[in-house]
Amino acid sequence: MNLSKQQQLFIGLILAALMAATRSHHFATVAYLPDISWAVFFLAGAYLASKRAFAGFLALAGAVDYAAITWGGVSDFCVSAAYPFLIPAYGSLWLTGRWFAKRYSFSLHALPLLGASLFTGAVLAELFSSGSFYFLSGRIAEPTLAGFGASFVQYFPHGLATFAFWMGVAAIVHVAFAFAHGAARRHA
Repeated sequence: MNLSKQQQLFIGLILAALMAATRSHHFATVAYLPDISWAVFFLAGAYLASKRAFAGFLALAGAVDYAAITWGGVSDFCVSAAYPFLIPAYGSLWLTGRWFAKRYSFSLHALPLLGASLFTGAVLAELFSSGSFYFLSGRIAEPTLAGFGASFVQYFPHGLATFAFWMGVAAIVHVAFAFAHGAARRHA
């Protein structure tokens, strides 16, 4: 995607604000939206050219987690030896976003590529984050591959649904901006 530095900065600030607003809560309720973190890393990979943005979003995620645990009353149950594996989990989403951005066109022909990159990023993110937690956190008494498979089947649909929700919102915003700025007519 070919965006100006100003557009990238605006998108980065919006993504950062959304992450800060939604990450401190583990489950969606009437008062809280679901965590946007997976979508932020994919969208940052797709829209933001600077690799430093990836490091910035990692730092933001860590800072929000720290604040939520230290001052927000959120449990530290998920913080364990597995926590550093969020780097490759989020990196998978970032890289699949970068991969898609290089192949992007405003057309229906891009939808299969988008779907493949979203699904691949989500599966890899879940494998890194949940797999490391399952095997390395010390929270599972006797970790086995079969047990992880059952855990994956139990928890991945929720993560995928949350990711799909935010990517749907992002798609609506992207299409609205494309039509508002005439990109849709240039690529039709």
